[in-house]
Parts: sequence; C-alpha cells; structure tokens
Amino acid sequence: MSTVILLALTGLGLAALYFLVASGLSLVFGLADVLNFAHGLFLGVGAYGTWWAAGNLPGAGPDGFGFVLAVAFGVAAGTLVAVLVELVLIRPLYSRTIEQVLVTVGLSLAGVALLQATWGADARPFPRPAWTRQVTGILGAQVPNGGLLLIIAAVLVLGAILAFLRWTRYGLVIRAGVENREMVTALGIDVRKAFTLVFAIGGAAAALAGALGGVYFGTVSPGQGGSLLIFAFIVVVIGGMGSVVGSAYAAVVVGLVQQFVNYYGTSGLGDICVVGLLAVVLLLRPQGIAGKVATA
Repeated sequence: MSTVILLALTGLGLAALYFLVASGLSLVFGLADVLNFAHGLFLGVGAYGTWWAAGNLPGAGPDGFGFVLAVAFGVAAGTLVAVLVELVLIRPLYSRTIEQVLVTVGLSLAGVALLQATWGADARPFPRPAWTRQVTGILGAQVPNGGLLLIIAAVLVLGAILAFLRWTRYGLVIRAGVENREMVTALGIDVRKAFTLVFAIGGAAAALAGALGGVYFGTVSPGQGGSLLIFAFIVVVIGGMGSVVGSAYAAVVVGLVQQFVNYYGTSGLGDICVVGLLAVVLLLRPQGIAGKVATA
C-alpha cells in the first residue's frame, strides 16, 4: 500500500511540473492562437536564473528566504524574456501561422545553444534547500519533499490563474478573446495588451516550473526545457487546446500513467503509453478532455 501511495504522490509531483509548463501554453494558444515552441526557453531561463541568483545575488541562497528570492529572480527573468519574445517576434506574425512555428522553433534551438555557450552543455547541481532533499511520511510512504513542493505550487498557480480569469477585467477580456477575438476587437478593446499579458503569465509559470524542476531533479541543463515541453504539449492536447482546467486534468493522468507504468513495467514504457493515450484521445475526442466541439 505504501508503494502505491508513494507512486501516486510522486506521479502527482511530476504532473504538477507538467501543468506549470502546460498552463502557459494553453493560455497562449487559447487567446492568441499561437503554438509557442519556444516556451521551453522560458523554463530554461527560469531555471538558470534561479541557479545563478542562488550563488551570486546578494541576499539569495539555497535556504530560507534566500531561496524564495532566487526563485523570484528566475521567474522575473523568464517573464521578461516571454514579454520580449511576444513584442519583438510574435506580435508581427499573429496572422501568419507557419512563420510563427518557424520563428518559435528557431528561437527554441537558439535558446538552447545560448544556454550551452554561456554555462556549458553539462548538467549542473541545483542549489536545493535542505528540506527539499528530505522526505515526509504520508500513510506509511516516505514522499520526497521536492515533489510535494511542486504539487503545492501547481495548486496555487491553478487557483491564481482561475481567479485572474474570472474576477479581473483583463481576465474577462482574455476569456472573451478566447471565445470571439473579432467581437472583442470590434468593441474597441486592445487585445494586443491582453496577448502580452498572457505571454507574461505563461512565461512566469514556465520559469517557475524551471526553478522548481531544478529542485525536483536536482540538476539544471540547457536541454531540460525541451524535454519537458514535449510532455507539456501532450498535456495541452489531451486536456483541450486553450483549457487550463483541462490541462490540469490531463497532467494528472499523464503523470500517474508514467509513474505507475514505468515502475510496474519496463523503463520508458510509461512514455510510450502516454503517446498511445494521446493517439486514442485524438481519434476518439480530438477536442480533448475539456475542449469544445468545433462548429461550422
């Protein structure tokens, strides 16, 4: 029984990491209709920003408030990069889908190369707080605190995004823009500001995933964002393009399937099952778990 609880909670920790990355992807696609393949760059900037701040920023460090400050620095760096990408590269290409894909894919490759040129290609030890390297006993299972931290962070981010979308003016604009962007524009609302804000929120969530992913894995590497981005896209598609809640549901399913199948089966079989699940969803419910059926 303790093994099942451990696998379930570690699977939820992995699901939380996927959701933090996928939530921004889902928001950006839902409003701006942009498949941002450079989203992993924001994650990498957040991870390396936190890693750098923990060792160089005055007052920052691997423990206590210093770690919070280091994470805040990494999140701010990822958010800034996301805003710059939207303003400089994405905004001129909103009606040109193929060019968007080419630019974001190219930026993703260039971002990895830049991180490698700056800090090397090898993984570096991440400055984790001491308590995240410990475990907590839950119903007889010894659960790593790093995974629990990710679960708490994902729940808070989901709550914050839903509250923002439902109870703020810009949240209402974003929701309306997802439903009918042309109507919102006709009402005289500048949806471009909403686009930039959504990119900022997505970049912040991805950067937070990078920082906490470093805690979860214990290392940071230039290609880490790209590998997580693959599963984040799977989560977004299974959950329903543009649905944050759907992404949360799908992340839980993907994380649990990976964890249980990899444990009880052979290593890597969980990844294959996730791809198979994606294929089943695309065949039987192409709009995803929480997506809406397209109408003519």
